Amino acid sequence: MRRKLLLILLISVGLTAQWALAGVPQSTVVLPGIDEATMKAKFAETDMQQMEGIWEYPNEEMKLAIERYKGEKNIAYRIVLLASADLELIPGTVVGYIARSAVANKFQLWIYTERSKVGLKSPLECVATLSADGTSLTFDPPHYKVKVRLNLARFFSKIFRGVSVTPEKVEEKLPVGFRKVFPANGNGEKF
Repeated sequence: MRRKLLLILLISVGLTAQWALAGVPQSTVVLPGIDEATMKAKFAETDMQQMEGIWEYPNEEMKLAIERYKGEKNIAYRIVLLASADLELIPGTVVGYIARSAVANKFQLWIYTERSKVGLKSPLECVATLSADGTSLTFDPPHYKVKVRLNLARFFSKIFRGVSVTPEKVEEKLPVGFRKVFPANGNGEKF
């Protein structure tokens, strides 16, 4: 009975993950003629949403544009590379997608993590949080933990009576994410 329940659980998790990635291409697309000036002009012509604009990705030394996207499923935005310290990446490459969630400032973010011969592949799904003022978008990649518990005290009760457990301090990590460069407040006004 346990095996059947475990099998059903694994199948449902696999189908859910596959459904979630169904609207996200498995490899990148390059949009020709995209640079910072064309994106600023495009944003000036539209009624911008808070998420839209030009962003800096300090961890990867990239400048990105987040624009509205009319794609499949719930995907509302795409992330397009404008400039990078990595010369192998072409400006106009779509490096990720963003979908809305039930919480106003939380988003589902897919960002490509591996290189292929022609671009990027393997989107990694993260939870992204937009700051209240709309100037930063932080995300946390998934963390996997495996815990194995073995009750050795049951077998060696006399030996382990003197064993103590001390907590270990977990160091705080800086959040990974984007910092908005243009516009400052999401409605087309410059700094």
